[in-house]
Amino acid sequence: MIRLTRTLGLLLGLLPLVAGALDIDGPRRQGGLLHGEAPPGAEVRALGHTVPVDSAGRFVLGLGRDAPAVVTVTAVSPDGTRRQHTLEVAQRRYDIQRIDGLDRNQVSPDAETLERIRRDASAVRAARARRLPARHFDAGWIWPVTGPISGIYGSQRILNGEPRQPHYGIDIARPTGTPVRAPSDGVVTLAAEDLFFSGGTLILDHGQGLSSTFLHLSAMRVAVGDTVRQGEIIAEVGASGRVTGAHLDWRMNWFDQRIDPSMLVPPMTEASTQ
Repeated sequence: MIRLTRTLGLLLGLLPLVAGALDIDGPRRQGGLLHGEAPPGAEVRALGHTVPVDSAGRFVLGLGRDAPAVVTVTAVSPDGTRRQHTLEVAQRRYDIQRIDGLDRNQVSPDAETLERIRRDASAVRAARARRLPARHFDAGWIWPVTGPISGIYGSQRILNGEPRQPHYGIDIARPTGTPVRAPSDGVVTLAAEDLFFSGGTLILDHGQGLSSTFLHLSAMRVAVGDTVRQGEIIAEVGASGRVTGAHLDWRMNWFDQRIDPSMLVPPMTEASTQ
């Protein structure tokens, strides 16, 4: 009888932990952003990262362009209880364009240009290395610019048989000088005037590993360290860097996972694209 009572006591002691299970919601699809909840104080790991968790146990998880078909999320509570959630991730087909017969100089940059590209990449990595714990994105999401979509997430070119970097953002065609608004709250971590590929480049950290990057800008309206609110004008559309015309390239990262911004915002109305 004593043994039975002790066993029942242990089982009852586990009930609050079961109620605080590891819950994950959102589009389980490459490019998606998931919202999770774990027991407060839990350590969460997924996709090679220790996931930032707030005091209420909330976190986000980004599924990149090439996220695997199965992703395991593990949470360890302060008392050592371990929970595991297995996500089946829908795989997407991307637009792949092959172009052959190009002059090699159009495909492979020279040594001086490569060094500049490395410096630019280092500056971007440093900006993204900041880890803001606050959930600035709780304000939700809006389009930073509205207009015709001229480039889609995940597309890729293969030049002379060599795969180029995929296109990780959404291109929105608008004239130079069009105001760019913050899609959600955040803190500016990079405001570079002239990077080789992306020209005027601004990074807005939304917290918990989530950031927006805005490319090919003609002007900055904010500076590094500024806290901005959703809808605030942060920059102007341009045609800087390696582009053929004015547009905004909006990209989003969750750590090293490149997510699809179009999966966060509502559809553009016909009126908003005029």
